[in-house]
Amino acid sequence: MPSIIVVGAQWGDEGKGKIIDLLTSEAQHIVRAQGGNNAGHTIIVDQQEYKLHLTPSGILHPKTQCYIGVGVVLDPKVLLSELQELKERGIQIQGRLWISPGAHVIFPFHQKLDQLMEERKGDLSIGTTGRGIGPCYADKANRIGIRVGELIRPEIFSKKLKTAMELKNQELTKLYDEEPMDFQSILEEYTAYADQLRPLVTDVESSIEEAILAGKNVLFEGAQGTLLDIDSGTYPFVTSSNTVAAGICVGAGIGPSLIDHVVGVIKSYTTRVGNGPLPTEVEKGYEFLDHQKAREFGTTTNRKRRIGWFDAVLARTAVRLNGFHSLAVTKLDILDSLEEIKICIGYEIEGKPYQHLPSLVEDLEQVTPIYEELKGWNQSTSDVTDYEELPREAKHYLSRISALCNVPISMVSLGPERGRTLILKQLFQREGMLV
Repeated sequence: MPSIIVVGAQWGDEGKGKIIDLLTSEAQHIVRAQGGNNAGHTIIVDQQEYKLHLTPSGILHPKTQCYIGVGVVLDPKVLLSELQELKERGIQIQGRLWISPGAHVIFPFHQKLDQLMEERKGDLSIGTTGRGIGPCYADKANRIGIRVGELIRPEIFSKKLKTAMELKNQELTKLYDEEPMDFQSILEEYTAYADQLRPLVTDVESSIEEAILAGKNVLFEGAQGTLLDIDSGTYPFVTSSNTVAAGICVGAGIGPSLIDHVVGVIKSYTTRVGNGPLPTEVEKGYEFLDHQKAREFGTTTNRKRRIGWFDAVLARTAVRLNGFHSLAVTKLDILDSLEEIKICIGYEIEGKPYQHLPSLVEDLEQVTPIYEELKGWNQSTSDVTDYEELPREAKHYLSRISALCNVPISMVSLGPERGRTLILKQLFQREGMLV
């Protein structure tokens, strides 16, 4: 049975939650391996909307085992609140959700420093969520972070927290002229969180390996998107973790040879939240969609997403970075009313053509997109249940995306509900149709 990684192919918000939810129906084990509660998946099941920020999406399927891997940075308050809401809505958690002892913990001083640093950057601010993700990963790299396995060990946690807070309070008072945070109140608050989390902590990495070697279907769900990768994204307008497929392997504690298929979730146009370049962005007032009807607000931040035409240069970069075996194209229905649709097939900088993403954001901000115009289908696709029933122009548009990316399409989403999806290949099977 295959092991599958689902990765966002743009700047996040591609509709990964729905694709993950669909694949989860055939998976027994679901893994979240990087990022924190700065990411989110919105899933609609039986007309009910679920917004998940830390809990793997597979928790909505009663027969799955769900894991939070070593690469995640965990805000206990957020996770416990999310789990409580799920329980109140009838979702069984006990015996189904497990946390790696190696995952790092986010504390209030991480959040405070995140916000203060963003303010101090001024014009160089990147639009961070302010949830402490970056400072927590920084502490991890500086080897002063506190992990879940230490949080749940009182004799270790107190010493670790005291050392960390001495350093953080110096930053707050001397660098930002802020009041120090109180050690005792944070110790008591997080000790209470530890008591609730302790039953969920186990050797996640070994459990994942055992499931793969036993031939179980295992799904690894990516957070954010490829172009937000700390190393290969549009730096510095990126997140603080490796969002590409290889990073998910690291964050799950397994080797890449155990992965059978990597599917890239890609929107039929391009969006991003926050600051940073978006080469195909359309001017405000000339958007080709209604943000409310198109559900183009961030799951975590509720910020209005910036929009642009499909960017094949970015898409090809995502293909290279992740080694996609197939693409899941989402929100094709949002383009239903357009008579003409643009695709960016290349860039120009001062008249020089580029077929790849410039390495410096300063250069990316200067590119002029080279567009190819395609005829729209100008009719609803909401009731289409078979790929061959799609309008000819819609099939041509999908084929053009596939050709430009040099990757076949395995799924096409025509709306947020589970049923409004065209499955061209069953990814947990080794044979099937691809376009």
